[in-house]
Amino acid sequence: MRTLSGPSGPKGHLLGDNLREYARDPLGFLSRCAREYGDIVQLRFMGQTFYLLSRPDLIEYVLVENNRNFTKTKILKRNGRLLGDGLLTSQGEFWRRQRRLAQPAFHRKRITAYGEVMADFAERSLEGWRDGQTVDVHEEMTRLTLEIVAKCLFDADVGVEARDVGRAMKVALEDFSSQRRLIRIPKNIPTLHNLRFERAARRLDAIVHTIIEERRKSGEEDRGDLLSMLMLAEDESGERMTDKQLRDEVMTLFLAGHETTANALAWTFWLLSSNVAAEANLAEELERVLGGRTPTMADLPRLPYVERVIKESMRLYPPAGVKIRSSDTLLGRLR
Repeated sequence: MRTLSGPSGPKGHLLGDNLREYARDPLGFLSRCAREYGDIVQLRFMGQTFYLLSRPDLIEYVLVENNRNFTKTKILKRNGRLLGDGLLTSQGEFWRRQRRLAQPAFHRKRITAYGEVMADFAERSLEGWRDGQTVDVHEEMTRLTLEIVAKCLFDADVGVEARDVGRAMKVALEDFSSQRRLIRIPKNIPTLHNLRFERAARRLDAIVHTIIEERRKSGEEDRGDLLSMLMLAEDESGERMTDKQLRDEVMTLFLAGHETTANALAWTFWLLSSNVAAEANLAEELERVLGGRTPTMADLPRLPYVERVIKESMRLYPPAGVKIRSSDTLLGRLR
């Protein structure tokens, strides 16, 4: 009888297993593992076994074909203080209900309207740029995407408050990054890091709760933003989201909706700056198709090179490079 061996992987350390290398350079470490050990790599983090999947059909099996058997891990719940039970952290029937309620907010007509907002805010941002000026692209993209997501999500212009909100979000997102540390200090211990995070979380909570409360008072009319759609959405029994559910979904979209986009744009600019030919090709297509005018959603099918540039940038530097799922049946299927 032939014995099937499990996937191979890098040897770890006595303390933390492979966590030290991962924490030092997450994408670099995972990329090296995929190159050296193949499409399925066994990793160990703090005594737990993980399998890194790099082959598209295996990823599709986990996330699409058999998704009900692969649950979200407790790692996502570490973000519960801010994200609550939003679409990113919830699962099962509750997740499916919330997804059905949120789906109309992303209808094609709505997306077209959001596209107009994105173009308008981008042009407004560019008005402050001057030839020869040195610009921190990541900072500019973070501010821009924050203003756009606030407008699309709340129908609110946060131009004046953007830096204040941005600082609170930066602290919150730094906490997400700190979760790669070997030793994590519980949130209820008043360390300097935890106190800074709690102040930022309360600031963001206050902003979101105030917007929801004011919208309730002004009447539940459709103002064309995501919050209106989420407030008006009803499930099969006619029930709507509670304020707690609204808060969790809004916070998820608020946090995840601007930082990932800002990172993708910043990396794209950096990559273009180091590839003169690609930058020239991109500029040529934009000039030929747009002729200097502001782009619309209808222009996207005629901008294939722009699409390829963005996709290649996200392939090289993915804003969210890892998805984690848990299952007791995974290894048998992989064999």
